[in-house]
Parts: sequence; C-alpha cells; structure tokens
Amino acid sequence: MTSAALAVPLARRSISPWLIAAAVVIPTFMEVLDTTIANVALRYIAGGLSAPVTDSEWVITSYLAANAIILPISGWLGTRLGRRNYFLMSIAIFVLASVLCGTATSLNALIAARVLQGLAGGGLQPSSQGILLDAFPREKQGAAMTLFGIAALLAPVIGPTLGGYITDNYGWRWIFYLNLPVGLLALILCSYLVTDPDYLKEQRIQASTQHQRFDTLGLCLLSVSMVSWEIVLSKGQEWDWLGDPFLRVQTLLILFVLSLSGLIYREARISNPLINFRTLADRSFRSCCIIVFCAYGVLYANTTSLPGLLQSLFGYDATTSGLVLSPAGIAAVVVLFVVGILLTRRVDARYLMATGLIVLAAGNYWMSQLNLSISPGQVILPRVVVIVGLSMMFAPLNVAAFLYIPKELRGAAVGLLALLRNEGGSVGTSVAQTILERREQFHALRLNERLDTFNPTARQFLKQAQAIFTQHNGDEPLSRTMSLQALELARSRQAASLAYFDVFWVSAAVAVALILLVLLMRRSVAEKGAHVAAE
Repeated sequence: MTSAALAVPLARRSISPWLIAAAVVIPTFMEVLDTTIANVALRYIAGGLSAPVTDSEWVITSYLAANAIILPISGWLGTRLGRRNYFLMSIAIFVLASVLCGTATSLNALIAARVLQGLAGGGLQPSSQGILLDAFPREKQGAAMTLFGIAALLAPVIGPTLGGYITDNYGWRWIFYLNLPVGLLALILCSYLVTDPDYLKEQRIQASTQHQRFDTLGLCLLSVSMVSWEIVLSKGQEWDWLGDPFLRVQTLLILFVLSLSGLIYREARISNPLINFRTLADRSFRSCCIIVFCAYGVLYANTTSLPGLLQSLFGYDATTSGLVLSPAGIAAVVVLFVVGILLTRRVDARYLMATGLIVLAAGNYWMSQLNLSISPGQVILPRVVVIVGLSMMFAPLNVAAFLYIPKELRGAAVGLLALLRNEGGSVGTSVAQTILERREQFHALRLNERLDTFNPTARQFLKQAQAIFTQHNGDEPLSRTMSLQALELARSRQAASLAYFDVFWVSAAVAVALILLVLLMRRSVAEKGAHVAAE
C-alpha cells in the first residue's frame, strides 16, 4: 500500500476524539428528538391532512415500531456493512425520509415516510455510542458518555417544547424540515471524521469470508414482536386492553409472546444471531438494561404528563408550558458534565447511579404533592430535581453497562440497550396515559361520595355560586343549573389533578425499586490505563 493511501487514515486518527464526539452526537440528538417532537402536533397533522385524530397516532406508532426492529440488529448490520458506512447511510436516509414527511399530502404517505425514517434512525443511536466508546480511551469513557447523555437525555426533554413552538409559529411540516440542515451538517462532519477501528475491519472481513446465511426467520420473528408490542402500547387504552371486545389486544399479545419466545429460542441456538442475547449473561449489563428501561419509562411518563397537566388544568399553551420545563434542560447539561468529571476521577458508577435514582424518586414524589393553587415557579424546581436525578445516572449507567462486555459483543450490547431505552419510553408513555384515565375515573367517583346535600361545604358552594350567577343574569333556575355545572367542573379538575399526581407517585415508587438492582452490579470503575476485563 502506498504512503498516499495511508495518509488519510493516519490523519483521521490524529483528530481529537472530542471533535468526533461533537460530530456523532448531532445525528443522535436529531433521531431521539423525532421520537417526541411530533407528539404535540398530532392534532395539527390530522387537521392538515384531513384525517381523524385517533388515526394520527400511527405517525408515532409507525416510527417507534420501525425503530424497534432495527435497533437490536444494528450491531449485525454494522459488522456486515462497516459501522462507518452504515452510520453515514442511516443519516442520509433519515434526512431523505424527513423531507418526505414534510412534503406528505396524505396520512398514509406520512406514515410510510415515518416507517422509512424509523428504519434509518434505528442505526444512529447504537452506531454513535459505539463510535464514542472506541474514540476515547477507557479512562475517558465517562466523559464520552456524558456527551452522548446530553443528546439522548435532552432530546426527549425539549422535544415537546420545540415541537409546540414550531407548530404554533411555523406549522407542523417544519418539525420534519428541521432535520434537513442538521442532517446534512452531520453527514458532512461524520464522513470526514469517523473511521472504523481495526477490530471492526477484521470482523467485517471475517463476516464477508464466512458467507453465513442471513437469519431471515429471526428478522421475521423480531418484526412481528416489535410491531405487535408497539401497536398494543399505542392503542391498548383506546381498545380497553384485555377487555377489547374485538380481541385485537388479546391477539396482538399472543403474537408478541409467541414470536418473542421463538426469537429468543432461535437466537440462542444459531452461530450468527441477529440479536446476541449472550450479552445478558453479564449481571452488570443485565441490571443496566432493566434500569434504563424503567428510568426512561419514568422520564417519558413525567415528560408527557406534566405538559398535559399545565395545558389542561392551568390553561398554558404549548410554548408557555415548554418555557416552564426548559430550566430542567440547563440543569441536566451542568450535572452531566459534573458526573463526567467524577467518572474520570474513578468514582464508582454504582454510587452515582444509586444517588441519581434517589434524587429521581424525590423529584417525582415532590411533584405528586402539588395542588391546583401552585404558580409556574413551583413547578420548575421539582422538574429540575427529576431531570438532575436522570442526568446523574445516565453516564454512569452507560459506563457500567459496557465495562465488562468484550469488544466483539459491544455492537450487539449497544443495540440491545438502545432498544430497551426506546421501548422504556413507549411503555412509560402508555402506562402514564392508562393511569391518568383510570385514576381520574376513580377519583371522580370517590369525590362524588361526599358531594351531596348533606355536605355543608357543598351546600355553601352552591349557595354562593347561585347568588353570584343570579346577580349577573337574574334567572334563579338558570343560576341553580350554572352553580351545579361549576361544582361539576371543580370536581373534574380535582379528579384530573389527582390522577396526574398519581402518575408522579408511581414514578417515584419505580425509581426507589430500581435502587435494589444497583446492588446486584459489579464494581464499575475504569482504572486509568488498565485493561478492563471480566472478573
């Protein structure tokens, strides 16, 4: 090989890993942002495309289902295609699909474009995380995961805020057009800065010479599992879960269980599995998978419920509620950098994760104790505490998860963890919606038990309200009806607020329970300059 041929790889190796990190977190942020940015615009999308609002939910479901299919097999695709090639191809297709989403003239066209977008976006998170882990030495991987955390944690936090602002001021199509300049910038930077390490090149050569058959059956089982799961999560509450009279939920759950069981059985018995479940043999990685699944469920439950609380019960618009939530994003960045410094100074990742879970639980419990008399400032601080708790555990979790995973299994481990992170968000959103609807009915019934003619407080309220209405309209029968409606409105607002607070209480309980999993993990400190291997 000539010296000219060697010049480009050597030049690229001399580039600072921080430049590589800055380049690869851009597409990660863009992809994660698209999982939540469209949530607030569904009604506008339905109206703009003359479709029912309930059908517009497929814009979210189709993206998540396609994303979930690709995430677990991203390691396999990266090995066969080359991680750099696969990463750049994913960025290019994602940008193209985003433009197709923005130009869609019907709901079916938009859903098809979102499927393509989800398939491309599924390769961005695992690839960028793997690139970061390889670009930095082991003693600086905590700092690398801090940068990845900024993208993966802040994107769902600011997604609804940014989506509401763009929709209110420019229209829903610009939610997707925004990816065009960002994606092109990421494509240019990554094409110059990103290279494959030697061990990945060797794996690709071995894979090309072995000529192993593609696991078509495994892909089919995976697709059925993920599509069934996402549809159940998206439509379960609307279809009354296991009470569905048309047996749609029951059928989908049976398909999910059978296909997932078949997938696990097959992948454990073949030599070239699409999803390598052997990574779960490591107890630290196994604990981190459960923690990240539940923690992102808590994040998405909080992130979707709090704007709903502010907009439905306090009358905030999407932009104003986003401004109330935005200080938490600033706090997250600060905490992520502090945690990154602590990790580089050999602080055990388990201690940081446990502390983060305690703070996360405290923030959610604080929010569960709010009431309808609060001001916007009283929402900001508990929300900041919630996001600070998540920020404290995100980078340590990523370090602990991969510390004992061999390099040859890292791609599979990254894809599996990314899948569970995304699915945790889907589950959190669905569970929060179910809790809201079921607990609102419960609280309304419990409040009704005391709202009768024997309750002196209720009688006093009706008497005062009727007097006020009579002063304005002079019609006593009408005033009596209006006072009863006012009492019903007050009861409904209280029931809805209590249901929202129940979501936060459940989130706090989940965070406390996750602390037990930290105790099952191995010591997670990256020694400077040491070779980290399994104990």
